[in-house]
Amino acid sequence: MFFNSFEDLWVMSGHGAFVWSCYGLFVGLLALNVWHSRSQRAKALKQVRAIARRVK
Repeated sequence: MFFNSFEDLWVMSGHGAFVWSCYGLFVGLLALNVWHSRSQRAKALKQVRAIARRVK
């Protein structure tokens, strides 16, 4: 194992704050991307259903 303890893993020789904040930012942006794509899909389906009702 590269690190001797969990604290060493967390601190990463003083660079831990930068590394872990980047991981957090990445996960947050990934979650935002998933949420946005799902909401856009739901909006598009709603519009398609509304158009289909008008056509009938």
